[in-house]
Amino acid sequence: MAVPDFKSLLLPMLKLAGDGNEHSTNEAIEKLANQFGLSEADRDEFLPSGKQRRLDNRVKWARTYLQKALLLSSTGRSKFCITQRGIKVLKDNPPSINENFLRQFPEFVAFKTSTDRESKIDENIRITQEIIEKTSQTPQEILDTTYQSLRQNLAQEILERIKNNPPKFFEGLVVDLLVAMGYGGSRKDAGQAVGQVGDGGIDGIIKEDKLGLDAIYIQAKRWEGLLETLLFRVLQEL
Repeated sequence: MAVPDFKSLLLPMLKLAGDGNEHSTNEAIEKLANQFGLSEADRDEFLPSGKQRRLDNRVKWARTYLQKALLLSSTGRSKFCITQRGIKVLKDNPPSINENFLRQFPEFVAFKTSTDRESKIDENIRITQEIIEKTSQTPQEILDTTYQSLRQNLAQEILERIKNNPPKFFEGLVVDLLVAMGYGGSRKDAGQAVGQVGDGGIDGIIKEDKLGLDAIYIQAKRWEGLLETLLFRVLQEL
């Protein structure tokens, strides 16, 4: 099955801590993965940024929500235990725990109110809060997805603008991109576009080192695959 959203992890995580012992976040991640029958592929699924596993991210946000409601208490770095309030909640045997359930606790309301007040300053943050409430995505998931989408759109827009220019512009651009990737230093010292469009000769020269002892001779055609590869390589360095 797919990795459950972080709100679906709230009650299972509280029950995990219900033994009264201290638990670590890594331990919770492993036990919850087993409880939900997640496959190795599910466990190794990463956020769009590729920097954090989706399961890890959602378990950590579930822990944060429970701590803000004072159902869990932090006992050290990445460690937690259940509180008296958390024990009482478990004794009441709720069928599930969601944001509306947590709003019965003033500390959680204060946490959400503070977040909502700050979001009024920035429209993008306000929209992010609405997405969290409607989709159960964590803030990190939303940021990663939005970033990847913006970068893809930017790359596509740049490609369209480049294709609307004459071939000579494209040849010079390839040289510029290779220089931007670190070949030889400055544009003046490291690279030059030579030859005429359509002459079948060498279109550019890139010096591998600043002394100009080694050179790469390039021929640039209107290959979108080449351009996309170079462009995405540069965008990754931004």
